Amino acid sequence: MENFTLTNLFTIKGISAASGLLFSQNVLFIISDSSSFLYQYDIEKNLLLKFPLVKEPAENIPKQDKLDLESIIQHGNQIIILGSGSTKNRTTMFTLDLSTDALQTQDLNPLYQKLKNVSELNDDQFNIEGAIYANETMILFQRGNSAESQNGIFIVPNNQKNNIRFIPITLPTLDGIETTFTDAILVNDKIYFLACAENTASTYEDGEILGSILGVMHAPTFEIIDIKLLSEHQKFEGITLYKNTEEEIEFLLCEDNDTELSESIIYNLNLKKN
Repeated sequence: MENFTLTNLFTIKGISAASGLLFSQNVLFIISDSSSFLYQYDIEKNLLLKFPLVKEPAENIPKQDKLDLESIIQHGNQIIILGSGSTKNRTTMFTLDLSTDALQTQDLNPLYQKLKNVSELNDDQFNIEGAIYANETMILFQRGNSAESQNGIFIVPNNQKNNIRFIPITLPTLDGIETTFTDAILVNDKIYFLACAENTASTYEDGEILGSILGVMHAPTFEIIDIKLLSEHQKFEGITLYKNTEEEIEFLLCEDNDTELSESIIYNLNLKKN
């Protein structure tokens, strides 16, 4: 992963605080941690649609009330969106069937309590920022950005009677601050993950952004096999696969710029394979 380029691809007006991306069926699905809409952006037509996830959807929701949607994944014809679990009102999972637009919700608080027990994380430390679904197993990425917290990966089989596992992960530091997971995606046998260094001791309050990295893990073992510094001042929060050829792999990234501007910049990250 010696050669890469990171470019500003386009800006979407009408979305602030983008926190997750999913490119599927030539549409870019976007979630925001301060909104209760699922956004659908047609890149070719430059068209933005909003799908309400609750009865009274809103944007720019106050921090204490927001659902804090941080993870978006696809399983078959369904889009799954997860709240971070960092407070009691951030534990909702939304499941949208793309063929019928049927929407279901589930409270993940019982599951999140199990995860806290397994990992010995308390309420102030727990914070899910990314998810992968593979082999009838959910892989959840814990962002350890609170005091004495821990980056790690939860392994959650469909049949939860099987053991739920927590694997602590140590990530590189930027300016003496350990980076923390912000999203991840599985491509073949590799996990590509984003992590950010933020000078804060809280999962709730933002801090000074010290930069973002892209890491690569060997999926079967979660061994980190490569790291690239993407920025020394930006906080990248979402990653999705865009194109994959023999010569290169491209991702789309979104950024949380901690402003109230109602626009989101989408970046293209191009990695040369040779």
